[in-house]
Amino acid sequence: MRPSVGVVIPTRGDRPGPLLAALTGVLAQDYAGRVDVVVVADGVPAFLVAQQVSMPDSGAVRGVRVLGNRSARGLPGARNTGISVLGTDLVAFCDDDDLWLPGKLAAQVDALAEEPAAGFASCAVEVEYGDRRVPRLAGTGRVTHRHLTRSRMMMVHSSTFLFRRGWAWVDESAPGGQNEDWDLALRAAWRHPIVHVDRPLVRVRWGSSHYAGRWADRIAGLEWMLARHPGLAAEPRGAARVYGQLAFCHAALGRRREAARWSLRAFSARPGEPRAAMALAVAGGLVSPRAVLHALHVRGHGI
Repeated sequence: MRPSVGVVIPTRGDRPGPLLAALTGVLAQDYAGRVDVVVVADGVPAFLVAQQVSMPDSGAVRGVRVLGNRSARGLPGARNTGISVLGTDLVAFCDDDDLWLPGKLAAQVDALAEEPAAGFASCAVEVEYGDRRVPRLAGTGRVTHRHLTRSRMMMVHSSTFLFRRGWAWVDESAPGGQNEDWDLALRAAWRHPIVHVDRPLVRVRWGSSHYAGRWADRIAGLEWMLARHPGLAAEPRGAARVYGQLAFCHAALGRRREAARWSLRAFSARPGEPRAAMALAVAGGLVSPRAVLHALHVRGHGI
């Protein structure tokens, strides 16, 4: 028998169209095992979200359970609420604005079955931004802790996560819900390399994120990661990346002195770190942070 899978989809109730698409993508998976879906309403009454997923012509999402967030408000608490009510063998995440592509679930379950010691799986993604779609591959079938220390590896995205129930919980202390997925992946990879299916089986839709432009929260989230994972500062490439991101966020807030300080740290860790150069350009008023992000996003990259 195929292992049962529980899928957790958090939502704030403000994206009914993408939410219905996400649900349809999950339930359209050609998977022989049982699939239970829990939609967790975060900061909005559950009955409103229940009405959204029972709209006319949405018959593909019948049987979906909708409940309110019973943990700390925010994305980490919503994910943990979903995990806590599931009784399935495996747990998967999907954001309410992303889309599982055909074959995603079966491929990951098969990959986990081939490596019994592993408890966590991911897959490559296809980034959708405007009218462009860019595949992001990892170039490996095993994502290690060192991989995730050197690079965030955005293809190891929360909407690709599949893990054995009881193997992982989301840390609800993440400031503003920032980097909770990176933290979870790092902790998972520390136990055992993440099994990675390097085919784009999830479409990640950029442009409607609740986190874009929340620069102060992003700063707090990056500082939280540095405190929780000292290895990030010990790896020059990874350290330069985080320092460069901090520089950019400060620059976006108009904090030129802090942007310069973090840029210097980034260049010291890795001469030529591009994020630090972008931060200095923003701090100097040569370009806007929005223009930088747009130029990166059309190529399937972030800051």
